[in-house]
Amino acid sequence: MIAREPNQRLSNPQNNQKIMAAWEGFLSGQAPQANALRCLIDDSWRRCLEVQVDPARHQAPSPVDKAVLNSLQHQHRELLTAGKQMMAMARDFLAETETIMILTDPNGMILGVEGDSRALGAAEDIHLIAGSSWNELICGTNAIGTALSIGQPVQIHAAEHFCAGIKQWTCSATIIRDPYDGKILGAIDVSGLGKTFSTHSLALAVTTASRIESQLAKQEMEFRYQLLERGMAKMSSATDGVIICDRRGYPIKVNERAATALLARGIDFDLKHTTRIPTLGMGTFAPLTRAEAPEWLRADWLEPIIDAGERIGTLLTIPGPPQIGMPSSVTRKERSTQTALAADMRGFAGIIGSSEALVQAVQKAKLLAKTNVPVLLLGETGVGKENFAQGIHRCGPTAERPFVALNCGGLSKDLLASELFGHCEGAFTGSRRGGMVGKVEAANGGTLFLDEIGEMPLELQPHFLRVLEEGEIYRIGETTPRKINFKLIAATNRELREEVAEGRFRMDLFYRVSVTSIRIPPLRERREDIGPLVEYFLRKFSERYGADPKQIKPELIAALENHDWPGNVRELRNMVESMFLMASGDSLGLDALPSEIEVPSVSGSKKIKLRSPISTGKLEDAELEFIRETLEADHGNLTLAAKHLGIAKSTLYIKLKKYGLDRIVNGVRGTGH
Repeated sequence: MIAREPNQRLSNPQNNQKIMAAWEGFLSGQAPQANALRCLIDDSWRRCLEVQVDPARHQAPSPVDKAVLNSLQHQHRELLTAGKQMMAMARDFLAETETIMILTDPNGMILGVEGDSRALGAAEDIHLIAGSSWNELICGTNAIGTALSIGQPVQIHAAEHFCAGIKQWTCSATIIRDPYDGKILGAIDVSGLGKTFSTHSLALAVTTASRIESQLAKQEMEFRYQLLERGMAKMSSATDGVIICDRRGYPIKVNERAATALLARGIDFDLKHTTRIPTLGMGTFAPLTRAEAPEWLRADWLEPIIDAGERIGTLLTIPGPPQIGMPSSVTRKERSTQTALAADMRGFAGIIGSSEALVQAVQKAKLLAKTNVPVLLLGETGVGKENFAQGIHRCGPTAERPFVALNCGGLSKDLLASELFGHCEGAFTGSRRGGMVGKVEAANGGTLFLDEIGEMPLELQPHFLRVLEEGEIYRIGETTPRKINFKLIAATNRELREEVAEGRFRMDLFYRVSVTSIRIPPLRERREDIGPLVEYFLRKFSERYGADPKQIKPELIAALENHDWPGNVRELRNMVESMFLMASGDSLGLDALPSEIEVPSVSGSKKIKLRSPISTGKLEDAELEFIRETLEADHGNLTLAAKHLGIAKSTLYIKLKKYGLDRIVNGVRGTGH
């Protein structure tokens, strides 16, 4: 009779001789003595006997060739990425222990091995290396194969192994599960020769697996936010049902029309209980297929969502029922066009420019204006983030509702908390009589614009996150929540991912506010917009001050286009206003330039001489000469030269090679010219 203690996970080295005798008797057909084996060992040996595993095996099968291993590693790259840090740490914390750490796929195929170099050499003798399979059906009872077989942590020591050639080893392993659906993704194992036995090895394996699963959860969150960012712009259909499905085929976001569209077509699909569509869960890199597709699903309703060349999800669009009383398609199209034009004029009329980067940003903003998804505006100070926020609000469905703006920078923690959440009467010394409505509550039904959100104190971030998650707010000093609903537009000139890495910004809040993002290009990246902006500002100032319009000379435009504009559009606006007020004539030329952007000659300064447009000669010749002068002015400093030329450093390298100027850079540096 065999002991049946299901929680008996750890081996006992003192029983090794008894277990060895039980193994020899087991192979000859004798039943093991009572309490000779742990139940999981007895069960595993019986499975091995049933499938005729060779008990005399000395090693695992030879590893697969490099191409097959590379393919397997690519297939399980998310698991390898999640375990990369822990496997790298194994090189250090397992040094001098004569043990190794192993990561496998769900079939027991080893994907990676790290640890003590002495143990690595011994592991090669039994093919405990990348590319070899340690499935229980092949190598008999072993920690990797048995853990995968029973789905639980196990420790297998010495004689407990089924195959003779492996009995000198001790190993502890547990499975790694997908944190989303619990599917077994692989196993983590700690192995060494028998003398390295330790009960702590199993704890190390379990802890490592837990950390890998946590990293997988973070990776999954990244996938979902990428998916939402690319799919949310298409959720605003007024007639069609739209469903965003992840790479497994589970719906993660639906629009308001989805349930109606499904019901109208008699489709039985439960959106509330995350019904999976198997055909959409064919892997991140696999093409869409009709295998296992439900009968109602049509191929023309599916649109893959691609990121970095791979499918990260699918957009499922179910055409809605025809609308009774709707005008003809031509009239509907005309009306839609007129509405869109009116919204554009109302929303983005103050954003001037036709550069490709700006046009793309505006187009993305118009799409996101139709949804209630949070938007994060990224850009340097002065690029016009609030103009974009105003445009998104005015083009959205709540255009007639409040637009409330608050700058999170420069305010103390307590003052910002009061501004955000409001307070009740008597909440603190100096509180207003009757209390105060906070900006969040004031934006109810409309749009809340939080500028410089990266400067929000860390202590306030969990409170604001709760507002976003729960849709309710507590005024300071109150215990009763108030229901609120608003569209959030946040803006920052910081790199929030770096702020998260440095612990200055919460990761969960970052993901919540950056579901979609728009990068607003700085003025130096759209110099072709400077002329139209100057003319626009001149007209505005003429109307504001009741003065005659002023013309701007081409040489002044050329000079302005050569400036770096660290303050972006705001700096340009202020400068144009200054020139407008100070000018005595009806035109503005180079003499109107403020002193702060006057540029001395090349010989006297590192700054670049501003020149009028070239009227004669080839354009390439002018570019060649301008780059040469810039290199000389900056003493061959390519970083400064690229900045003064208004181009990327990589572009400057291309120009140097094109014109053969790379040969003179060292000479310029050497002479100090």
